Amino acid sequence: MTDWLSPEEWTAVRLSLKVAFVAMTASLIPGIAVALLLERGRFWGRQALDVIVHLPLVLPPVVVGWALLIGFGRRGPIGSFLAEQFGIVLSFRWTGAALACAIMGFPLLVRAIRLSIASVDRKLEDAAGTLGAHPVWVFGIVTLPLILPGIIAGMVLSFAKAMGEFGATITFVSNIPGETQTIPSAIYAYTQVPGGESGAMRLTLVSVVISIAALWMSEWFARRARLRVQAR
Repeated sequence: MTDWLSPEEWTAVRLSLKVAFVAMTASLIPGIAVALLLERGRFWGRQALDVIVHLPLVLPPVVVGWALLIGFGRRGPIGSFLAEQFGIVLSFRWTGAALACAIMGFPLLVRAIRLSIASVDRKLEDAAGTLGAHPVWVFGIVTLPLILPGIIAGMVLSFAKAMGEFGATITFVSNIPGETQTIPSAIYAYTQVPGGESGAMRLTLVSVVISIAALWMSEWFARRARLRVQAR
């Protein structure tokens, strides 16, 4: 593949994989926690939280990117705080691309996990609770294995969304080769120059192959998780 792709294209592929993996991993634990809150929680503001979590699904991606630039840019309230206190700069960096991808994929992650939590038989958890198990322990040994297929499905959806994310990413971190240029932004750049069709086609094929591989792995892991749960 390194011979087929140019060094710049290979860099965009590796950066896309890194950004997607970091975005998926970083949003996993918050995604499980928010899914539990929305599915099981009964608190004031639950509907508002539900709306905020799912907002990136309906907002134009460029609006999300602009909001990130306002909030997490060098002069933004959060961005300036992170830069001054911890030396962390997100705008126009690959870490900012990971943040944008995590936010855009977060609703899909939460939705898949939430559906999985809703399908859990509460009697199993209640039975473990009556034996004196702590709620955290019940979640770890009963709930978590049961919702594992949903977690895997959510992770794949989040990863796939990150691999294809464009609008929020290019607005927040721009299209800097070697730093923030992912596969979608590289394809966009190719379409803006004469003779760039071949490069765009190569990256499109790579994107399709990665997406198919991710879906296949997701199905394989989910099937193994279901078999393991059924065997218990």
